[in-house]
Amino acid sequence: MKPLIAHNTDQHRRNTAIGLLCVGALLAVVAWALCAGDYPLTVAQAAHALLHRGDPTAIAVVYDLRLPRLLGALLVGAALAGAGAAYQLLFRNPLVSPDILGVSTGAGLGAVLGIFLNLPQAGVQGFAFVGGLLTVALVVLCARGVQRGDPLLSLVLIGLVLASLAGAITALLKVLADPYNQLPAMTFWLLGSLANANMNQLLWIVPAVVLGVLGLALRRWSLNALAWGEDEARALGLPVARIRLEVIVYATLISSAVVSAVGVVGWVGLLVPHAARLLVGPNFPKLLPVSLFFGALFLALVDTASRAFTAFEVPLGVITALLGGPVFLALLMRRGGATP
Repeated sequence: MKPLIAHNTDQHRRNTAIGLLCVGALLAVVAWALCAGDYPLTVAQAAHALLHRGDPTAIAVVYDLRLPRLLGALLVGAALAGAGAAYQLLFRNPLVSPDILGVSTGAGLGAVLGIFLNLPQAGVQGFAFVGGLLTVALVVLCARGVQRGDPLLSLVLIGLVLASLAGAITALLKVLADPYNQLPAMTFWLLGSLANANMNQLLWIVPAVVLGVLGLALRRWSLNALAWGEDEARALGLPVARIRLEVIVYATLISSAVVSAVGVVGWVGLLVPHAARLLVGPNFPKLLPVSLFFGALFLALVDTASRAFTAFEVPLGVITALLGGPVFLALLMRRGGATP
């Protein structure tokens, strides 16, 4: 028994060290996010501002600009990473991302339509949210009409077709839009950004994200069973079709909510689950919380770096693509073409 006890002790120490390191990294990023920017603050000034003490300008900067943006990065990063981890397990494919069924393209079409109709920000956000949900709903309905073949493959192929159609309509609206007012707003939204994040906007999407994450957490063991194959899951008595639909609904709810708030931010839901899987393996009850944490940390770090090291606002989707593409390519090359 001594070797087993020693192994458990070492594992416990390793997990504790990793946990403390992650908490320390998160605190460091939070402090950096509150201090960095055109109006630099010290850690003490930022802490006093959080307590509504000290310089009124510092308090306004923290509460009106940096804190909403930080909370938005944490929320969006965690949401996209969690949805990506669920989709990759559901489709048994590590190359799957949250927009595999066209949710991002559908949300983009909804937002562009809202801007084209000169709706206020709340209207644009609502159109984007509904657009993402409707696109995935159409994908699921069309896939149910396919009587033969792999149902997962049908979902992916129909998702690609409808995403292409939504992209074409989006391009048409951009051609017809006012080139001086509407077109720049459409382009900036489609690139994704947290520059305009505010507390009201974040509070609007929190219920959808929380509901989706809780739904995925409740289905964590079922997703583990599906990862072994649908025949094995059926042998365990699981309702495969219903579980698949529930996971799609929860992940779509998460993705559509965050995309409607900040625009299209790619690569987070594809790359972050890989990093989490390298640390804890494919076991979804462990993978989901680690993916949520890594996603929040990653996007907060990227957004803060974009403010600290650039003289102008770089869209968040551009930065995640510039970082995610080379990193993912390096992972593929290191593993000889096999995904993690």
